[in-house]
Amino acid sequence: MTNRRLFTSESVTEGHPDKMCDQISDAILDAILIEDPNARVACETSITTGLVLVMGEITTTTYVDIPKVVRDTVKEIGYVRAKYGFDYETSAVLTSIDEQSPEIAASVNVALEAREGSMSDEELDAIGAGDQGLMFGYACNETPELMPLPISLSHKLAHRLAQARKEELITYLRPDGKTQVTVEYDQDNNPVRIDTIVISTQHHPEATLEQIEKDIKKVVIDAVVPKNLLDEHTKYFINPTGSFVVGGPQGDSGLTGRKIIVDTYGGYARHGGGAFSGKDATKVDRSASYAARYVAKNIVAAGLAEHCEVQLAYAIGVASPVSISINTFDTGKLSETQLVEFVRELFDLRPAGIIKMLDLRRPIYKQTAAYGHFGRTDIELPWEQTDKVEALKERASKVRVEQ
Repeated sequence: MTNRRLFTSESVTEGHPDKMCDQISDAILDAILIEDPNARVACETSITTGLVLVMGEITTTTYVDIPKVVRDTVKEIGYVRAKYGFDYETSAVLTSIDEQSPEIAASVNVALEAREGSMSDEELDAIGAGDQGLMFGYACNETPELMPLPISLSHKLAHRLAQARKEELITYLRPDGKTQVTVEYDQDNNPVRIDTIVISTQHHPEATLEQIEKDIKKVVIDAVVPKNLLDEHTKYFINPTGSFVVGGPQGDSGLTGRKIIVDTYGGYARHGGGAFSGKDATKVDRSASYAARYVAKNIVAAGLAEHCEVQLAYAIGVASPVSISINTFDTGKLSETQLVEFVRELFDLRPAGIIKMLDLRRPIYKQTAAYGHFGRTDIELPWEQTDKVEALKERASKVRVEQ
């Protein structure tokens, strides 16, 4: 019997209540960074029927009209009529914002190494990690963007679902929606076919299930999923509940950071637990996760591994990571110890180094808050660059010569 396995990942559209919260939090972060690149932002959003609550800790020299940012974001997502279950104009917006804790601010402003005199006390070098924690980055050669196939296809289907709505390719769609893809892998861990596709989309009450199934198959699935991965045994579940009229914040409450697996690798790689949206780059939950992806992607792009998972760990107020770990799942061309040495040489993984290396004090975050933070081909993201490939190859070739 052939040893095969199934793996499933999901995505959600920008009109999903949790994703609405992520986008609002990142829209506020971006609005602040435009005027104050050094701001400290930890902005959470919660949403329910007729209400948006923005809360958190923000220390900044600028002023942002938060209710306006909220309403503009909800409008852009597509909740523009009360009939959709939420309306950007009439919903209440409440704010509860404090400044960053002075104790946390002090430890971040001047890292432990600078306080002890063991490193340069220049401003950038002195920044400590904004919290303790562990972060993971991952890359593999299953797709051109070096992402696992299940999450890659799930995101593309969700993005296409939103595109079909906004461009009125399907006129009865509404903003909320979810996608899910199950991929079958062979005994060598290669993706060979799509076993199951699940798509649930909010819709106008007069749309029939028969019409929805036909249109989603033609306009969304056929436009995204490679035909060579589909066969007569592929299963399709389109709006399996039969009706999905009540959606968005009316159908379910939302909260920033509740879709961390959707945001990353769809469960294919491990996750440290920290959310991204609404956090400035001194928060290593975000910046170090981006750096770990940057490292992993360059290792795979350089041909030094087929699969690569990078773990970084930090202590609050300390600049240098307390650990760097690399796992290539027996696909590495060099030892994992050697790869860690290369990473230490080529990547500055202190918070300030990551900020400088990836230019993270810019308003680039709202665009990441739906359809994934990694493997994006529709937008330019600095952690998706493969500009360290040649340097990695050069070091690898020297090691091979020495051996």
